Amino acid sequence: CSFIHSPKGFPKLKNDTFLRAARGEETEHTPVWCMRQAGRYLPEFRETRAAQDFFATCRSPKLCCELTLQPLRRFPLDAAIIFSDILVVPQALGMEVVMVPGKGPTFTEPLKEVEDLLKLRQKVDVTAELGYVFQAITLTRHSLEGRVPLIGFSGAPWTLMSYMIEGGGSTTMAKAKSWLYRHPEASHRLLRLLANVITDYLVGQVAAGAQALQLFESHAGHLGPEQFQDFALPYIRDIAQAVKSKLKEEALPLVPMIIFAKDAHYALRDLAQAGYEVVGLDWTIRPQEARAQTGKDVTLQGNLDPCALYAPKEKIGELVKKMLEGFGTQRYIANLGHGLYPDMNPEHVGAFVEAVHSHSRHINKH
Repeated sequence: CSFIHSPKGFPKLKNDTFLRAARGEETEHTPVWCMRQAGRYLPEFRETRAAQDFFATCRSPKLCCELTLQPLRRFPLDAAIIFSDILVVPQALGMEVVMVPGKGPTFTEPLKEVEDLLKLRQKVDVTAELGYVFQAITLTRHSLEGRVPLIGFSGAPWTLMSYMIEGGGSTTMAKAKSWLYRHPEASHRLLRLLANVITDYLVGQVAAGAQALQLFESHAGHLGPEQFQDFALPYIRDIAQAVKSKLKEEALPLVPMIIFAKDAHYALRDLAQAGYEVVGLDWTIRPQEARAQTGKDVTLQGNLDPCALYAPKEKIGELVKKMLEGFGTQRYIANLGHGLYPDMNPEHVGAFVEAVHSHSRHINKH
């Protein structure tokens, strides 16, 4: 990854299977990529990351590029996703987040009271605060040499809000949810601020060279249908609409957008109509049921249980075949129902990718 800065003159794309599937066009095989494919399950990732603080790594375009490319050197994946973290957005708002070994991301001063919202930057210049992500995207897009498309991403407002209030991971999200019940107006103020920053951030990623975008509503499962309707869905919708209108305004490519709301099957119908080309699914829903609820106009992405990768390779092949039969091979992007875990065997990831390609080709022929 040498430094090439211009988000212009990118190499010609050689494999657009992922983009065609996202847009609902026909594909010869089902494309596949994995959430957290650039990650700790790869020894070369651990080596590259060893000496560096996690967020320092995120701020190094060169390292992000290297980590993004590592899985593609091993596996014939159909897409790359930029190495970064969803918590760079709260950092851009002025919050301090540190990676604590054994504990994960931790906010030194989480939001406790409504007054704490005043400490956040109300106007964020995303190029000033998150330009390092844009540089990483541009550099990686050149370094990919057109092999596969590059996906950019962001966390969604509710998920980011929950981290900012909890101060880190939580099994109940009780502090963040108590805001929704006790301070609905302040919650909406925070969610609106986040939605505005996320919109600019995603548009900036496309300007830098991202060819698709994924919005992660990772904590959707902590909300019931009503709170999701009030505090998550409206912002998910707004972001899709605002990103698309800004891309048009700035004469940037209208890239496909993916919404992944983990554990939100109660909202699949709404998510399918929220303005995204692709709806990502976790492993807790049957393919046929997801199809029935989302209809014909969106592409589905998912949803093998990540833990299936602990199974022997032949078993992985059988599970993939069953999954492909459930979804069908078209208007479909194969993925896991969540990210890869650090102790997974890279060979089993390879077996997953290979099984998707071979079984989908076979099904398409017959």
